[in-house]
Amino acid sequence: MLGIGFPEMLLIMAIALLVFGPRKLPEIGKSLGKAIREFKRSSDELKARFEEEVHAEEFKSIKDVKDELKKDIELDEEK
Repeated sequence: MLGIGFPEMLLIMAIALLVFGPRKLPEIGKSLGKAIREFKRSSDELKARFEEEVHAEEFKSIKDVKDELKKDIELDEEK
């Protein structure tokens, strides 16, 4: 998990407890969780859109090749 081991995580949690106090810590954790979840959702959506565009371009390329082959076949048949 981001190269953070248990001792480092414990230190971060202790510092957060000292800085924010025990009453604010659950609220901050909840807000942080929501932000991470929203970021993950947005990045997954962006990835899906990117993959759709790549597949659309691949399909377009295949269609262009197919049309090109049809033209070549028609030209050969005319000869």
